[in-house]
Amino acid sequence: MGRFLMVSASMGAGHDAVAAELAERLRADGHMTARVDLLNLLPAGAGRGLRAAYRSALRRCPWVYQAVYSAFFRDHGALGERSSWVPDTGPLAAALEPRLRHVVERWRPDALVATFHQAAQVTGRLRAVHGDNCPPSTVVVTDFAVHRQWLHPGNDLHLCLTEAAAARVRTATGGPAMVCGPVVPSAFTAADQSHPGRLSRWAPELARRGPGRPAVLVSAGAWGVGQGLTATAVLLAQSGHLPVLLCGRDEKLRARAAKLPGVLALGWVKDLPDLMAASSALVDNAAGQTAMQALAAGLPVVGYRPIPGHGAEGVSEMAAAGITEQATDATALLTSLGRLVRPGPYREGRIIAGRAVFTADAAKLVVR
Repeated sequence: MGRFLMVSASMGAGHDAVAAELAERLRADGHMTARVDLLNLLPAGAGRGLRAAYRSALRRCPWVYQAVYSAFFRDHGALGERSSWVPDTGPLAAALEPRLRHVVERWRPDALVATFHQAAQVTGRLRAVHGDNCPPSTVVVTDFAVHRQWLHPGNDLHLCLTEAAAARVRTATGGPAMVCGPVVPSAFTAADQSHPGRLSRWAPELARRGPGRPAVLVSAGAWGVGQGLTATAVLLAQSGHLPVLLCGRDEKLRARAAKLPGVLALGWVKDLPDLMAASSALVDNAAGQTAMQALAAGLPVVGYRPIPGHGAEGVSEMAAAGITEQATDATALLTSLGRLVRPGPYREGRIIAGRAVFTADAAKLVVR
């Protein structure tokens, strides 16, 4: 039995979802786990303020987040050149390191597992400063586009979504990196709607709301963030699809979208695997957990109007790897969906490509 401390952050739901799934797998194998939210380690109110500022920037002034991303996340040298990159030495990582060290000293884990980029900076800093007095740390990179905040040579191992991402980590840090693919609950794989005869409780509801129209999910993440979400839904409705707008926890967005003709607006969906099993495609804007879950469920994904920074880069990386498609305008979006929602070799090829990215069990690699 091992003791594993998961280090995440409640910036949206994706990083915590990966940490929770890894913890679930580790506990199933008899290990003990605990989870710490980095935002809760900051002084009172600071974590909530940081999360609110990030969410506000994505919603109201995405160009601000893009500027921050370009300045502090992107590699300003040639991609993958180790000489162009240095670990983050910013005040946030410096402030969090002693606070996480107190948690480590109190709980005494055998290993640390970081699922958030700032967590990777803090665990790497811990290892670099305290060496063998700090347990080994693994970084589970949740982005297809590996920006420099994920990279710290003090960490013992990086687990990445693709070989291209792992190669960049190895070049930049000089340390080991392995490919594990996305970490999603097994319920999504079990819901693979490409299996003949797969039944979903959502199928009758979608057929009632849009008879004869293929259901297309439109993802807005846990926060309901994105540019032109309702416009995209209206476009799909006018083009013969049943758009299902996933508004997350944004009730204002759901209320607005519910008034649009031909659009099904949903709040937080607890049985998302079942909904995906009854749908034909996903329109994604972040290359985050919803896109990963769709790939596991055998649901083709089209990237469209991505959020700035890591979202835009991730959408491009996924498309470049042949895992998903990317649409640069409305015409391209409808063209992609026209190919993907119809049963046939093209759709099956995309489903197979999406499922192929799931290569290993990240939990077993963490233990090893």
